[in-house]
Amino acid sequence: MTGKEGTMTKTLAVVLAGGRGKKMDILCHTRPKPTLPFAAGFRIVDFSLSNCVHSGIKNIAVLTDYQRLYMAHYFNQWKLANGSSLIFDILEPQKGSYKGTADAVYQNLDYLRKHDAEAILILAGDHVYKMDYRKMLTFHEKVKADVTLGVVTVPIEETCRFSTVRVAPDSRITDFVEKSGSSQSNLASMGIYLFNKQVLIKRLSEDAARPDSPHDFGYAILPEMMRRDKVFAYQFKGYWQDIDTKKAYYDANMEFIKPQPSFSLNSHWNVLSVKQDLLSVMKPNRGVIENSLVSPGCIVKGRVENSILSPGVRVEEQAVVRNSILMSDVSVGYHSMVDRCILDEGVDIGRYCYIGFGTGLSSEAQGITVIGKDATIPEHTAIGRDCTVLPKVQPADFRGSAVPSGSTLLPAPTGQRQAGEKVKVKQL
Repeated sequence: MTGKEGTMTKTLAVVLAGGRGKKMDILCHTRPKPTLPFAAGFRIVDFSLSNCVHSGIKNIAVLTDYQRLYMAHYFNQWKLANGSSLIFDILEPQKGSYKGTADAVYQNLDYLRKHDAEAILILAGDHVYKMDYRKMLTFHEKVKADVTLGVVTVPIEETCRFSTVRVAPDSRITDFVEKSGSSQSNLASMGIYLFNKQVLIKRLSEDAARPDSPHDFGYAILPEMMRRDKVFAYQFKGYWQDIDTKKAYYDANMEFIKPQPSFSLNSHWNVLSVKQDLLSVMKPNRGVIENSLVSPGCIVKGRVENSILSPGVRVEEQAVVRNSILMSDVSVGYHSMVDRCILDEGVDIGRYCYIGFGTGLSSEAQGITVIGKDATIPEHTAIGRDCTVLPKVQPADFRGSAVPSGSTLLPAPTGQRQAGEKVKVKQL
């Protein structure tokens, strides 16, 4: 927002990056969701951070919780790569762990009180979008709001995934519903909240005193403010995706290889300059690449179609990769097929395998098969659609050469597998 002299009012961005990502299943077994690899060279949290930098917000606080050391290491790298002009603080819980999104900010209330910012911009660390927050800040000041919510139109059948709002002609929010299957509006909250600092401090303190509160912005803070404060909606018109399920993760990645993607990664919104080079497409090594995002360091001897390959991926001769996301250092063996899959880092697919065959069973999963980090699939193995193979599964864990659609393959606990014993395949 702009002050009397036309300069930007001091704004502090607070990025909530402490979540575990339980709905993401095995993709977040070993990593926090904000640092989940994305689009062959990024992390999901890069988008919120990049938006801050290119909106002129130079004061950023990141709230971490789950796997704090891992997160701190990544954010310290991010800070170093973005120069000395940023004031970038990494904050951990003051008391054990955060109890909710509002509690996360409340536990750092002393930090907010000492900061000279007048406006606090609360951001989620697991959303993919490109937004200039200055426009929202200007709107917030114009309507003299106590809090402004970023909102976006979503398909009516997806409203159960989001908080939804109804607004008056002047953009004041008249109704706020947190993740209901019976919402009367398809205007969804983006999880972007712009607060006047003193109002935020007061409402968080009041909420913390309520022992029955879930201490969450969506379930507690905002419904209470609806009755007492000036709550407005700023409607965002661009692409936005909440990465809350593996299907959302898959769809958001695939957005970037559409003939006309909603926005390009090759722009000034890229976060780390060193990452821009990762987005250039390598010439295949005697292979064929069609409509795909392929990172440098990949060796493609087979065929890659409509897919995203991170650095270090190897696709051998006669192998085919279609409609799939392959993270770093994945190997696809000779004459194998990978179709509509997400292969996590270090996955090794043997020769003559077929990963993603048959018909999907779950409407929610949409036929996506996920192979966990560092799993090794033995040659001549067929794995159906909607399957989940947990991290570090090894050839000795397979019972037979086929894993039916809808199954989950579980490795035996360390030290408990007897010689020759096979892991249990759970049919969903």
